[in-house]
Amino acid sequence: MIMKLFSSSSRSRERFLEAILQSAIEYAIISMDLDGLVTTWNEGARRLLGWEEAEIIGKPAAVIFTQEDLQAGIVQREMTAALAEGHGNDERWHVRKDGSRFWASGQMMALTSDDGEVEGFVKILRDRTEQRENEERQRVLMHELSHRMKNTLTVVQAITSQSFRNAGSMEDAEQAISARINAYSKAHDILLQQNWLSTTMATIVEATAINLGLETSGRFKANGPAVELGPQAALCFSLVLHELVTNAHKYGALSADTGTVEIDWSVRDEAGDKRLNFNWREVGGPAVEAPTKKGFGSRLISSSLSAFGEVAVDFATTGLVLRMDASLQKLQYKNYSDSEE
Repeated sequence: MIMKLFSSSSRSRERFLEAILQSAIEYAIISMDLDGLVTTWNEGARRLLGWEEAEIIGKPAAVIFTQEDLQAGIVQREMTAALAEGHGNDERWHVRKDGSRFWASGQMMALTSDDGEVEGFVKILRDRTEQRENEERQRVLMHELSHRMKNTLTVVQAITSQSFRNAGSMEDAEQAISARINAYSKAHDILLQQNWLSTTMATIVEATAINLGLETSGRFKANGPAVELGPQAALCFSLVLHELVTNAHKYGALSADTGTVEIDWSVRDEAGDKRLNFNWREVGGPAVEAPTKKGFGSRLISSSLSAFGEVAVDFATTGLVLRMDASLQKLQYKNYSDSEE
């Protein structure tokens, strides 16, 4: 009678443990013998890894490891750690039945009998792919933000130093710095609305017009097809256009009642290389003379737009003309962190 009670209790305990094992569906729980062959395979393992219990029992548990880890002896290393320390931590890529990979965290532990003899191992895994991808995205975003901040601070520093260098007074410098940083800030706002991926030439030109109160003026004309600009090109064009319009107001076409500014751009295909032709023309203003020294605008053009292609500035007596011939691929490059100011 006593033997029957013990036997019944043992079977109940086994069923209880089996129920717990199978109900842990968020975890892949795999036991294996000393040769690394699968002896139990719970429902969580089936869902996560794809093999049915009947087709994996007796097969090497090593099938869930990547080829790189198998060649590096990771399975043996985990078993050794489990024997020496009681467990071996697992944070790596694993392989499903269909060949797809997922990032898992878990442990491998040694299974021992009542008398302390090692009988095999148990491996517990949990899918952490989403968490790892989120962490990777966060790392990339922080890296990108760091580059953006450094580049932005570099531009602001250049704006400040150049504004002071070319200003006639502290008041002039303050106004110039404020206007230039505001133009740069507007371009940032535009890019942020597009998740910092791109914007269009028309949007940048329109923002410049609005920023300087020219959006309803018939003296500021712009025309061109839809052309996408990457973050770096968009920021450069914003600053350059701001300088060009500001100078046109002070000395060029917009300083006279009859003067106009005409902007146009087009795209051509040159042996498979798409290129942008951009033109700025001032007409109807006072006679133009070439400056005796380079100002902020001239330095900005040579240090920014010229990075994308060939830029020519002509101080024609009839009005300033700027022409740009640039690679569309360079202008549309989105990896801001790899670019330079």
